[in-house]
Amino acid sequence: MDVSIFHKLLVSAVQKGASDVHLQAGHAPLLRINGELMEVKYHPLSPEETASIAEEVLSHTYRRDQAATLTELDVSYGIEGQARFRVNIYRQRGTFAIILRVIPVVVKSLAELNLPPVIEQISNLRRGLVLVAGATGNGKSTTLAAMVELINQTRRAHILTIEDPIEFLFKNKMSAVSQREVGCDTPGFGQALKAALRQDPDVIMIGEMRDAETIEIAMKAAETGHLVLSSVHTLDSVSTIARLLGYYPGDEEPIARKRLAECLMAVISLRLLPTKNILGRVPAVEILRATRTIQECIKDASKTSDIPSHLQKGQEMYGMQTFDQHLVKLVKEGAVDLEVAKTAASNPSDLERAIMMEG
Repeated sequence: MDVSIFHKLLVSAVQKGASDVHLQAGHAPLLRINGELMEVKYHPLSPEETASIAEEVLSHTYRRDQAATLTELDVSYGIEGQARFRVNIYRQRGTFAIILRVIPVVVKSLAELNLPPVIEQISNLRRGLVLVAGATGNGKSTTLAAMVELINQTRRAHILTIEDPIEFLFKNKMSAVSQREVGCDTPGFGQALKAALRQDPDVIMIGEMRDAETIEIAMKAAETGHLVLSSVHTLDSVSTIARLLGYYPGDEEPIARKRLAECLMAVISLRLLPTKNILGRVPAVEILRATRTIQECIKDASKTSDIPSHLQKGQEMYGMQTFDQHLVKLVKEGAVDLEVAKTAASNPSDLERAIMMEG
């Protein structure tokens, strides 16, 4: 597969609304469309073809001469004016395989992403830690990008992003945006975060909370008056809090709980669901905000499991909601089918009962 055919495949994937492109030796290319893998009408790729694609992607990165020793790598790749991709290159059974995640050229707004309006309020916070949670492929990066772009359009601030790799590209609007890529611009998240505190940022966006060092420095940045945005691979608010605290030794947990309670401003958890009547997906969203009650639940391990009930009670006053509350709304609006909603619900029987009670 030469470069021109490779680019045609990628452009076609974007035009078809694919989220991912899979390239593997011995198989035809696959596109993930609306969550399902669909085979492209093309011959099975040879090991030489996947190797040439890997080399083409690497030729645009700081690792351009390292194909022979490469085992796995995350990088970005772009077709000027048409599309960008987050690329994972890895070896399987001795051959290269490549997964390309489609990154839209234009950053969609929160409204265009069908996200709750309260996320705009969260984006306008001036300090603290805000986390976007969810499984892989559920819209964490897209949501973070929409939040950053909202700040970029409405505030005179310095926004610093630390990513591996850089995904969405931002142009300076009201804000000045600096984007640093791990491996290319900085050795790692920890070092970049330490340096960030000397680079006069107002907002720091970290691509992912992936280790204890990143979490500790991110909390320090939030404690010292910065707004820190990041993502975490967890399913909901309670598991997000548990994940962060799990990086601290047992004897340090009480202090870590107190610090987290004081700096955590919000957790936005996402689950993408297929829509009912048209091809596409819509997010079901759980939202936690840092009320006094929520802070007490974070500080006291015996109360952390009470968080979902407080989210449910805080819907009207604080814009908080559980997944099940949002799923009820999506089913009533005709956006998702009941059976689909039940598969994503925390408590399927309670969800069905709530929908029946509301007619």
